[in-house]
Amino acid sequence: MLVWTVANQKGGVGKTTTVVTLAGLLAQNGKRVLLVDTDPHASLTSYLNYDSDSLDHSLYELFQSRSNRSASHIHETIIHTQHDKLHLIPASMALATLDKTLGQSEGMGLILKNILSQVKDEYDYVIIDCPPVLGVMMVNALAACQRVLVPVQTEFLALKGLERMIKTFQIMQRSCPNPIVYTIVPTMYDKRTRASLTALKELQEKYHENVWNAVIPIDTKFRDASVRHLPPSFFMRKCRGVFAYETLLRYLIRLAKERV
Repeated sequence: MLVWTVANQKGGVGKTTTVVTLAGLLAQNGKRVLLVDTDPHASLTSYLNYDSDSLDHSLYELFQSRSNRSASHIHETIIHTQHDKLHLIPASMALATLDKTLGQSEGMGLILKNILSQVKDEYDYVIIDCPPVLGVMMVNALAACQRVLVPVQTEFLALKGLERMIKTFQIMQRSCPNPIVYTIVPTMYDKRTRASLTALKELQEKYHENVWNAVIPIDTKFRDASVRHLPPSFFMRKCRGVFAYETLLRYLIRLAKERV
């Protein structure tokens, strides 16, 4: 089971779009995919047309009590979405309280990794959507994965947010036995603007070893798909944005095979 975490400490850079698009493509290719929403704002949960406030179970309950982390409780929490082979552990606003209740607890950073270990034979891929703040949820998401995907909008302020994300990796690396492996994904690229061209050039020069060598372009089909609560590849497979994510997916699968 491959686990990818999609994270950035700046909001609005395409994290949830990256999660649902990659997941949709994998599901359409016959892969069993589990999505995990760790953001108290529940953007991923809402994208898939679920109201986090009305759900009986969420990731919060799995974190709150050790007794709730049995396989049966995990299965009760997992939603089988309307899309074949695409399942979801939903978020709730209560996740925002966990920094206070779990912040100093021993082993608090490995809870999600332990949860996922109980379903590792049931899924081919897990993709985790992160909140844009460093806290218990992001620490868990980073500790649980084999690779971090960092979507970065190709504009100046997003580059500053990337610097904070890299510092977070460096801080976590001090207590993490395995190296944090990450790939920077340039998003919302508009070749007509100097801002996008300049930002992409800076990304490639400063982080060249960790930057994917292509881009995710601006595509209004992403917005249209979200309105219909559909992964973009389910909504319109043959659009430039989905094509770009297909290229990214092939690249990530190749990297995963090289690390085996």
